Amino acid sequence: MDPIGKIGSANPIQRVSRVGQTPRQAEKSEIEPDFMKILQQALEETNADQYEAERAADEFAAGRLSNIHDVLISAEKAAMSLRLTLEVRNKIVDAYREIMRMQL
Repeated sequence: MDPIGKIGSANPIQRVSRVGQTPRQAEKSEIEPDFMKILQQALEETNADQYEAERAADEFAAGRLSNIHDVLISAEKAAMSLRLTLEVRNKIVDAYREIMRMQL
């Protein structure tokens, strides 16, 4: 247990911001990261992998990088990351369509 951390929960501004929330909602919002932030981070990582693969290919073509294995590993990592991102997107779209088909 962190005794100093408990002092932060005594902050009146934090208590006011939680008014109207059930204890479970307040606990959940403080602990769990936002779904949108998780997706955004995953997309940024995929984008970084794509840039890294492109940079490695450019350096190899310019003769500054002599190890073809690094280029191929970088390209495959980027391709796998993109496939994973597309599959996650497909699952989200499928879930959305399923929810839209539900009858109330």
